[in-house]
Amino acid sequence: MSAPLVVTPGDPTGIGPEVVCKALAARPRSAVLVGDARAVREWADRLGVRMDAIGSWDAHAGRVSVLEPGPGTEAVEVRSLRVAVAACLAGRARALVTGPIHKARLAREGFRHPGHTEFLAELCGVEAPVMAFVGGRVRVALVTVHVPLRDVSSRLTPARVGHTIRVADQALRERLGLLSPRIGVCGPNPHASDEGLIGDDEARVIAPAIATAVAAGIDARGPLSTETAFRAAVRGEIDLVVAAYHDQGLGPLKALAAASESDHAVNWTLGLPIVRTSVDHGTAHDIAGRGVADAGSMLAALALAEQLTKGP
Repeated sequence: MSAPLVVTPGDPTGIGPEVVCKALAARPRSAVLVGDARAVREWADRLGVRMDAIGSWDAHAGRVSVLEPGPGTEAVEVRSLRVAVAACLAGRARALVTGPIHKARLAREGFRHPGHTEFLAELCGVEAPVMAFVGGRVRVALVTVHVPLRDVSSRLTPARVGHTIRVADQALRERLGLLSPRIGVCGPNPHASDEGLIGDDEARVIAPAIATAVAAGIDARGPLSTETAFRAAVRGEIDLVVAAYHDQGLGPLKALAAASESDHAVNWTLGLPIVRTSVDHGTAHDIAGRGVADAGSMLAALALAEQLTKGP
């Protein structure tokens, strides 16, 4: 595809500009960077990344362009996301790759969304996107995201679990070309409740959602215990794990990714009309500016965005 990737480095005072420029230095590619131009240029100069066009939408054949969003009362990273999403929706960019934002600071400044995903959903007119992650050969989609563990059971419904399964199945078919994706669905309780000995969420919520998905032609399996699901994913026996809550999915995935020097976890938002990938880390202000940030997750996010849009 001729359209470039659009990349938002995120918080200009964090490690976002550094990891973006490191990733582009390690593997040049066509990209438009939308964000704080000063922060990006500082790291581009330090790392030898050539910026061919400043202030314009121009990136061709491995070239990099930098564009600063127009003025406004919102933080530069929020204004940048508006510009980047509009470009994707208009077909001027093939996919969006995001760097980290500082959620607490943005909240203090009036940003009313808990994170990227919810804001992107609003910009794209989508009611319920699904947060997913990729780490090596393991993929995970989350039913609930940033909620206290004590509230997970009350948030789990057959409809919500079923929605996660359907959106994941569609993404795997349309973006990765899998003809019949195999989806393993975790129960939230230890040992997937041991046939009801440890809770009833599996029988009450998870099993009915799986049955509905199977009736619709989806290869959904479970309820599975967490260890069974991830063992099957590592062995290549299922294509994606649906986890009931945040740490059930991301704990194993990030541990598996960290155990491999070549694999880094990447956030992939499912259910949007655009492709969006992101790093799986935060702004890391404690090391910002020192030049020691690991760009592995950004490299993986850029590569996944290309893969999902059938790029080189």
